[in-house]
Amino acid sequence: MAARRERTHYLYLAVIAAVVLGIVVGFAAPGVAQELKPLGTGFVNLIKMMISPVIFCTIVLGVGSVRKAAKVGAVGGLALGYFMVMSTVALAIGLVVGNLLEPGSGLHITDETRAAGEKQAAGASEGTADFLLGIIPKTLVSAFTEGEVLQTLLVALLAGFALQAMGRAGEPVLRGIGHVQRLVFRILAMIMWVAPVGAFGAIAAVVGSTGVDALKSLAVIMLGFYATCVVFVFLVLGTLLRLVAGVHIVPLLKYLGREFLLILSTSSSESALPRLIAKMEHLGVSKPVVGITVPTGYSFNLDGTAIYLTMASLFVAEAMGQPLAVGEQISLLVFMVIASKGAAGVTGAGLATLAGGLQSHKPGLVDGVGLIVGIDRFMSEARALTNFAGNAVATVLIGTWTKEIDKERVSEVLAGRLPFDETTLLDDGHGAPGDDHADADADADADADAADRARGGAPGGATPPAGTGSGGAPADDRQQPAGAAPPAKV
Repeated sequence: MAARRERTHYLYLAVIAAVVLGIVVGFAAPGVAQELKPLGTGFVNLIKMMISPVIFCTIVLGVGSVRKAAKVGAVGGLALGYFMVMSTVALAIGLVVGNLLEPGSGLHITDETRAAGEKQAAGASEGTADFLLGIIPKTLVSAFTEGEVLQTLLVALLAGFALQAMGRAGEPVLRGIGHVQRLVFRILAMIMWVAPVGAFGAIAAVVGSTGVDALKSLAVIMLGFYATCVVFVFLVLGTLLRLVAGVHIVPLLKYLGREFLLILSTSSSESALPRLIAKMEHLGVSKPVVGITVPTGYSFNLDGTAIYLTMASLFVAEAMGQPLAVGEQISLLVFMVIASKGAAGVTGAGLATLAGGLQSHKPGLVDGVGLIVGIDRFMSEARALTNFAGNAVATVLIGTWTKEIDKERVSEVLAGRLPFDETTLLDDGHGAPGDDHADADADADADADAADRARGGAPGGATPPAGTGSGGAPADDRQQPAGAAPPAKV
């Protein structure tokens, strides 16, 4: 195990080296660097290919092992309520900082910039009704083929509730999905070995297409946005995490360091979604909480995108010579609370949502969106990092409020005494009520005893309760989270 962890350690050192090399190539040979963009796109697509199976397996195993459906509903309702409050807070912080910096003053818009703004507005996200209808897949399997997170979430919840209602008849299906989950995470671990190639291509293309001039002219809005995101994560989220869960934000972010590096190099928070699910379960949060909070948060808990929407709106308004009055800013905030829910956690979605929001709220400002097209990729990285941190914190908070978290295990993991298995990305029995590995072992024992009885022989021992091995000892020597629901064994 030590050797395997060492190899993955070298992998992420290679990612850092690839990022540095990509920056050098981007500045030295911009034309060549832009041609490397498919390398980054290909890697992100490989990761996105695994998102639907990961979400489906995690949610079905989590929901299917909970005895009462009301518990799943409570987790979902609490998560959505928290997401709405935090998005509003993030939007408000963006407005305050935007008014203090006044980053758009002194810039002038050109005809080329106007055209860029109109192009972004044309690709803006759909309306609320279309967004809600889009959650329903065309067929039961199209959610997997189209890669829609919310569609996969819906199908997985329906499957989980159905298996929960089936009782013992659904247990073979749960065991099968448990095996599929292990396969999916092993494939994901294999894909991670091409991360350096993807990071090199993505960073080189960004630097090569942006250049130094755009960075200099728009440094105020870019640096101001980065600073605001840092303050939000450490001050707002850090304080909330410490007061509610008793967890320090720094060890949690350090625990997720490799995921932040992956996001930074690909500029997409979705590239780290499967790993966040695995790491939150390893941390000690139960499967139902992780399975519902993380995928839902990727569509509804976009704190970084919320900050970006209000700061960028003020920036565009000032650059266009049409500063917004206080009343207009408040109405913009209310509108963006809704608009931000339709933004996905992928590159460019924030810019399209900004253009769509301004087009609906104040059409005269849409042309100014083109001013920040050049640096949006760099701002997208800050959005993705903040969104990811917000969802990690949300998972711990929801787990704490629902008593579905093992606090002792959290301390052990964050202290480094229980390292995450980078080889399989899946730890047997870690933070998951009704863990599929433990269930499989228990069922194997029970089936063997039943066979013995059918033959008229004595069983090898008393049939252990679900989730335990022979002799009544836990099938896995790791702790289950405090308050976690037992597997649906009857």
